[in-house]
Amino acid sequence: MRSAVKSLLVPNPAANFEAYVSKCLSLFKTTTIARGTVLHGHLIKTGTSSERYISVKLLIMYLTGRKPVEAHQVAKEFDRFDLVVHNCFINANIQSGELDKARKVFDEMPERNEVSWTSLLSGFMKSGRVDESLWYFRRNPFQNVVSWTAVISGFVQNGLMLEALSMFLELCESEIRPNEVTFTSVLKACSETGEFMLGMSLLGLIIKTGNEHKLSVSNSLITLFLRMGETDSSRRVFDSMAKRDVVSWTAILDMYVENGDLVEARRIFDEMPQRNEVSWSAMISRYSQSGHPEEALSLFHKMVREGKLINVSCLSSVINALTTVKALQSGMNIHGHTVKIGMERDVYISSSLIDLYCKCGQTNEGRLLFDSVAEKNVVTWNSMIGGYGFNGQMEEANSLFEAMPSPNSVSWSALITGYLDNKQFDKVFDLFNQMLLFGERPNKSTFSSLLCACATTASLEKGKNIHGKAIKLGIQSDVFVGTALTDMYAKSGDVEGACRVFNRMPQRNEFTWTVMIQGLAESGFAMEALKLFDEMDSRTPPNDLMLSSVFFACSHSGLVNRGLQYFRTFETKMNGSHYTCLVDMLSRAGRLEEAEDLIESMPVEPEPNALAALLSGCQRHKNEELAERTAKKLWRAAERDSGGYVILSNLYASAGRWKDVLEVRKLMKEKGLKKNGGCSWIELKNQVHSFHSGDGAHSQSIKIYGVLKLLMYEMVPV
Repeated sequence: MRSAVKSLLVPNPAANFEAYVSKCLSLFKTTTIARGTVLHGHLIKTGTSSERYISVKLLIMYLTGRKPVEAHQVAKEFDRFDLVVHNCFINANIQSGELDKARKVFDEMPERNEVSWTSLLSGFMKSGRVDESLWYFRRNPFQNVVSWTAVISGFVQNGLMLEALSMFLELCESEIRPNEVTFTSVLKACSETGEFMLGMSLLGLIIKTGNEHKLSVSNSLITLFLRMGETDSSRRVFDSMAKRDVVSWTAILDMYVENGDLVEARRIFDEMPQRNEVSWSAMISRYSQSGHPEEALSLFHKMVREGKLINVSCLSSVINALTTVKALQSGMNIHGHTVKIGMERDVYISSSLIDLYCKCGQTNEGRLLFDSVAEKNVVTWNSMIGGYGFNGQMEEANSLFEAMPSPNSVSWSALITGYLDNKQFDKVFDLFNQMLLFGERPNKSTFSSLLCACATTASLEKGKNIHGKAIKLGIQSDVFVGTALTDMYAKSGDVEGACRVFNRMPQRNEFTWTVMIQGLAESGFAMEALKLFDEMDSRTPPNDLMLSSVFFACSHSGLVNRGLQYFRTFETKMNGSHYTCLVDMLSRAGRLEEAEDLIESMPVEPEPNALAALLSGCQRHKNEELAERTAKKLWRAAERDSGGYVILSNLYASAGRWKDVLEVRKLMKEKGLKKNGGCSWIELKNQVHSFHSGDGAHSQSIKIYGVLKLLMYEMVPV
């Protein structure tokens, strides 16, 4: 500060007053309130503090620094009313949120200019007092583009998009020309309301007024085109910009992120000269959501190293990525980091951490965190309920659900999903009925869980009832509900019903195609499944389950050559389960040597099921030598699996090699292996009854076995 004051001694106030004042004004631009006070003292000594330009700067300095006593002292030095001084007081009161004081100053002013009116109406808009702002606007005698734009921008800031557009149309009827800020606000309103035709009609006016190359206008045009789905137009605007800022880059980055083109999005991200927390968060979130948690974590570590500000959205995405890869220790480190930066109290961060602990099997840690959250929201409760369900702790999940103050449809769905995952199907349906009795509207996730339970238990009647409820709620056309309905009908044996739902769906995704192809294949409609696959292939790349269904269809219909043709086409996409399907296909057709060669030449380790499929083929086609070789490999690959032993035992029995049968059974007994019991179920009066081989757990088992003995007696020939 001494050097600053010393520099004022260079231009002599008496000899060169203009240079002295200019020097003072430049110092006010960079000084702090403390240094400015010292400078004020120097100006008083030199007798120049009362000069109007300097006094105004002193007043602004004290008002900005929240020094009202000093500010009023400076204001007293003005011997009469000064319009600039009063405008400074209006702005200072608006900045501090004291709008009524600002209005009082305004109302007491003997005269006002356009700055006075615009400052006041803009201040009311920024504080959400829209009606009062509009009152002053309508009475403003200095209506110019600045005041019009202040109102239009204020409407947009308060979410009143239609009012902003209406005000803009009123502006167009006047002779006032919109400016850059006006167009920026109006384009945003068009984007938010979907008034794309109005937005497009602005292009000519933007060009006519020479605003087409203004940075904020170009950014708004990019956003408008993106909302319209015109990605090429967005890119053209971006490429034509002579100057771009972080908003421009982030907008075009969002375009590729939303389209799922992570390669191009990452290229744009790496090219960005400047990145903000939005661009970092967009990339990290998309990597996490798209099944690339490692990339999300790598980018997050880079973000931390560069010292970037981490927001809630970014941190939640990182925790979700850690949850996906079950990285408990890294998650605990992130938990510590949130405590360090004071974000552990955020309900969304804490909810994500609860989910992380629970998905890693640490429900006790999750519950400790849950109990420590002072202000829980519904997301926090749902995370803990879902965590208990994920770990099979349904008593705890149900107890917490009952203690929940205001459960929503997601809460009900979380509990229903927990019972579904733990195969407590009766509870699933009971809970759904309770949900309806409480007047809670089921969501898409709820219906998907219910239909999955119906498909698993082949409860066609229950599935049809749920289908009816989905129609009543108007969500049967939703792609997820439609896919679940298709799967339910197919797995319940009603292939025609599955086809009807599938054909009526207005939109399908890869999972929809998969369940339909799988349903046809498993129901014996192999040719129809392959025909549907060939129709789909050109527009949707096949996923793993879809390819497995195709090979299953070829295997069970004897279409070996066609199956091999699909293998050659999709060889690069093949995984272990696909090779198992191919081995099964060749083994069923009796091409056992080819199946064995395929196992030996696999680029991946053969699954035990592949060896079991070959062994089953050996049994079917009576190839004992190959069966023995395969059985030994299977025993090494799946030492605790009884399947291979059972197949080889049956093969020996069919060949009359009873000594070998006894030897295999002896090996099974020594290893403590047992053949898995069969299971069947029936649905009677909306209740599913399950039966296991040799199981007498059913409440009516004595009567059932009594009827069975009677039937067996009747079946014995006389």
